[in-house]
Amino acid sequence: MLEAIIAEGAGRSVAAIARDLDVPVATAHRQVASLVAEGYLGRQARGFHVAGPRLLRLLGQLDEKQVIVNCAAPVLHRLAGQLGCVVQLGTLEGDMVTYRIKTGEGAGDLFTRVGMQLEAYCSGIGKVLLAWLPAGEREAYLATGPFPPLTARTITEPDALRRELAQVREQGYAMDDGEIAEGLQCVAVPVRSSDGRVLAALSASRGRAQVTANPPEAILADIRSAAAEVEAVLSGVLPA
Repeated sequence: MLEAIIAEGAGRSVAAIARDLDVPVATAHRQVASLVAEGYLGRQARGFHVAGPRLLRLLGQLDEKQVIVNCAAPVLHRLAGQLGCVVQLGTLEGDMVTYRIKTGEGAGDLFTRVGMQLEAYCSGIGKVLLAWLPAGEREAYLATGPFPPLTARTITEPDALRRELAQVREQGYAMDDGEIAEGLQCVAVPVRSSDGRVLAALSASRGRAQVTANPPEAILADIRSAAAEVEAVLSGVLPA
């Protein structure tokens, strides 16, 4: 009833909507009266209804990125335990990556922290998020280069980064191999919405010893599987 009223209640009577829903008119009026009393609906002139103040407050509290974090956290915790490394999730805010989840063995030793913002060009998560920006936005970002080197391996030239991002799109994942910190390798994949938008990226970060024992190709399937699991959960939560 609430969905129907929000969709049509500003221009149709409760009785008409009740007939469409095959609900007794008296029942519909009782339901609507309860929704008005609780603040989920507001009554207009001529007996029509619109979203009420309580519903509008709830909508204002809905943060898509927080929904992503809530859905992704259990999956990332499990992946971190499975791989024995630090697993992170980040989103793009302007030109910066915001780290929203950080979990796993050694998480306290890694320089990132939840809520921190870092440059996008030098991390696996950042490369994924840049790679799937609309072309115009991506080119605007590249136009801000050259980029400061963080290590000797950091990609600093816009043309080189453009080629790197094209490769990321082609292969479906990104790698930061000592570009943000010496001896640290990260493999990152996109997390998409049901309509194909890249909402976030998740990565596994490992030191040299872990990489030698288990090369990135060996963990990529696990990371992709975790991203697909997050996407499946989000498909039932976020609007298409």
